[in-house]
Amino acid sequence: NKHKPWIEAEYQGIIMENDNTVLLNPPLFALDKDAPLRYAGEICGFRIHGAGVPFEAVILDKATGEGLIRAKEPVDCEAHKEHTFTIQAYDCGEGPDGANTKKSHKATVHVRVNDVNEFAPVFVEKLYRVAVTEGKLYDRILRVEAIDGDCSPQYSQICYYEILTPNIPFLIDNDGNIENTEKLQYSGDRLYRFTVTAYDLEIQVKPTCKPSWQGWNKRIEYTPGAGSLALFPSIHLETCDEPLWNIQATVELQTNHVKSLRKLCGAASGEIDLLPVPSPTANWTARLSVHYSQDSSLIYWFNGSQAAQVPVMNGLHAHEGLSDHFTLSVWMKHAVVPSKGRREEETVICSTVQSEDGYSHYSLAVHGCRIAFLYWPLLESARPVKFLWKLEQVCDDEWHHYALNLEFPTVTLYVDGVSYDPALIHDNGLIHPPRQEPSLMIGACWTEEKNKEKIKGNENSTDTVQGDPLLIHHYFHGYLAGFTVRPGSLESREVIECLYACREGLDYSDFDSLGKGMKVHVNPSQSLLTLEGDDVETFNHAIQHVAYMNSLRFATPGVRPLRLTTAVKCFSEESCVSIPDVEGYVVVLQPDAPQILLSGTAHFAHTASDFEAPDGVPLFPNLQITCSISHQVEAKKDENWHGTVTDTRMSDEIVHNLDGCEISLVGDDLDPEREYLLLDGAALQQRGLELVNTSAYLTITGVESIAVYEEILRQVSYHINHGAALYERKFHLSCTEMNGRYSSNEFTVEMNVLHNMNRAAHPNHILSSQQFIHRGHHLPPELSGHSLASTHNNAMVPSAATIIIVVCVGFLALMVILGILRIHSLHRRGMGQEVPGAAAGGHTSTGSKDSDMFWDDSALTIIVNPMESYQSCQERAAENSEGRANKDMEEDDDSTDSETPDSPDSNDVDDRHIIGKSDSSHRY
Repeated sequence: NKHKPWIEAEYQGIIMENDNTVLLNPPLFALDKDAPLRYAGEICGFRIHGAGVPFEAVILDKATGEGLIRAKEPVDCEAHKEHTFTIQAYDCGEGPDGANTKKSHKATVHVRVNDVNEFAPVFVEKLYRVAVTEGKLYDRILRVEAIDGDCSPQYSQICYYEILTPNIPFLIDNDGNIENTEKLQYSGDRLYRFTVTAYDLEIQVKPTCKPSWQGWNKRIEYTPGAGSLALFPSIHLETCDEPLWNIQATVELQTNHVKSLRKLCGAASGEIDLLPVPSPTANWTARLSVHYSQDSSLIYWFNGSQAAQVPVMNGLHAHEGLSDHFTLSVWMKHAVVPSKGRREEETVICSTVQSEDGYSHYSLAVHGCRIAFLYWPLLESARPVKFLWKLEQVCDDEWHHYALNLEFPTVTLYVDGVSYDPALIHDNGLIHPPRQEPSLMIGACWTEEKNKEKIKGNENSTDTVQGDPLLIHHYFHGYLAGFTVRPGSLESREVIECLYACREGLDYSDFDSLGKGMKVHVNPSQSLLTLEGDDVETFNHAIQHVAYMNSLRFATPGVRPLRLTTAVKCFSEESCVSIPDVEGYVVVLQPDAPQILLSGTAHFAHTASDFEAPDGVPLFPNLQITCSISHQVEAKKDENWHGTVTDTRMSDEIVHNLDGCEISLVGDDLDPEREYLLLDGAALQQRGLELVNTSAYLTITGVESIAVYEEILRQVSYHINHGAALYERKFHLSCTEMNGRYSSNEFTVEMNVLHNMNRAAHPNHILSSQQFIHRGHHLPPELSGHSLASTHNNAMVPSAATIIIVVCVGFLALMVILGILRIHSLHRRGMGQEVPGAAAGGHTSTGSKDSDMFWDDSALTIIVNPMESYQSCQERAAENSEGRANKDMEEDDDSTDSETPDSPDSNDVDDRHIIGKSDSSHRY
């Protein structure tokens, strides 16, 4: 909220006693240069200052700033005939809470209370008594008096008195004097009683006929998107029966708003404002006289003795790329100054530019009704060339839009959107070159005359010294606004025509039924419409079809002043009538805001290889952009309506053009070494769009249709480099239209990066658990790309493990059984040897000792590791088998030696046979 609201300095108002609305002149409107921003550019209300003021101010339209003053209670002329107080407007601040509200200056309001005839006359005395002598005629017997309580002389004066009682010999005049009309006799009626009434003054004045326009409204409301609106649908000209033979009427609509429509018309950005709002960083306009247009745009007045020296090295890059390709654009209002006449040249802009090849110089100036452009390609070698145009618009004291395209040696001038080729080209080779120093001046130019003395003192040196003070001359006298320069490239013809023509203006919609002898002319800017005819009735019909047209569906709200000027010619020049001007205004109402909706897939996942591909993964593959207002104005069904429909269709096209979209990141910025966004910048340049791609955001700017923006945004892709450990990203997308006035919703997209995991890089327990996952089990979709182990390679792993486990367990069970059998055999041998030993009495202690060493397997526990490899189980089984075989052989040898050869035991044969089978079955 940078600016304060603005209102008039003084208002005159009238209010009737029986009404509560104050009629103000001028109407109460508050303007704010922050418009059309919400809150900051809106007027929230008015405040009235003063003790005991019986009025209040209300806001009718926050967007237009229209207000109304009304009485809080009935006003009384008899108590106060006039009221004086001050009023102040305030904006809505920076948000709904009204923070940082700014107030306008205080304006003085004078309100006069107009009286109405509300009081009846009242006699001073209710009863009058008087005695007279008989036989006399009196000039005045008695005077009665009545008074009126109204405050104005119009209603407070007593007009006349009247005797209501009939058939009495008395008479009363207008002053209340009563006299007798005949001599009174005492012998007759001794007492006369009669009633007298008084009448106050109520003059009914019949106005004299005055030629003028009748049946028009001062205030005309226009709803954006309504197409054409008749300005004077019921107007007619009152001539008071005066014969006329020629009528000329001019309708003027002040629509020359300075506010730029560059984005709406599709102009590329990059223009530089040469006359910005005064600020600490742009202070060269601070000393200029400032005016404001109806839409609060800034207008600078050059009085013929001041100029603006733009500091080239103070952050203004107006000279970058400004060599032989650039576009100058300015609104100018200029008239021939009587004191200067048509002789002196007035400079609009004068500049010396430094480029890689050297210094170049150019200037734009007006000379009477001519406009001249001087261009010096190279001060060191080339010769200057001057291009001249002779145009009436230069000196008609009206606002016009000028755009100059330089593509040397071609120069084209556009005035109000119409192109003009130079009328004359001069080779001004004798002009002294300016100093070779970058400089830029608006409203005047410099000369080297101060350096003549130095040149005379040193004939060998004709170069000027940098830093010398400049002599300023050729000052401009007029108004300038919206002065911009676009270096490096030219605006197209379509853009320049749109900059001037795609606004509101006057329109005539009834050429088909135009009467005989009628002429209608509309200027190129559609701000001035002229009608001419010789018949009053035909003229009335024609002017009733003058319409206001606005091609923008979302027009800038505000007030457009309107004026109707009429000139007539009579058969008798001496008694010819004069038609007063008609002044009113068109109020463009606040349009309904469009709803721009972005929709599409908000979450998806892809494998890392997809993101690592050269084209990356699209961010918005199925993006849809819709607008809630898809309205197209149709022609009215009234047969008398002949409004144009093509203009309203064009307005809908402009409505559905976006002027920018931005993709921002949620969280940390992009790491350029690992990730980035991809978009073809060449394709955007072909469409006239600009691309800014940084690590924090990606923006696309320029006016294009929704379909084009959809196509472009669907091509934006996200790419990551190979091996980057990135897993997810979130992006925000938002778009705007109408110079950023309306914004879309914030569409969020979340992307997941799915990585493949390497088997060899993980511990064995992870692999082992993965090996026993059921083959019919499906992973969830978000993990479909995370393959921990290949299912094809592990298809046979469970079968091999089962075989190994079965073989190992079977082998160990067999060894246990063999051991038990071996122990049992040895036990039987010991029992067999114990009986002979007892008889012989020599081996009892030995048998008991051996029996104590037998293996007790009642609590035997076998632990098997199922994950041991098949090979290790085979090796271990072989070693165990060999060890036990050798041990058995040794035990057999010992037992054989200890046994008696004469009595061999049959169990020994069985034991050896079983061991042999066990060996052979285990070793094959």
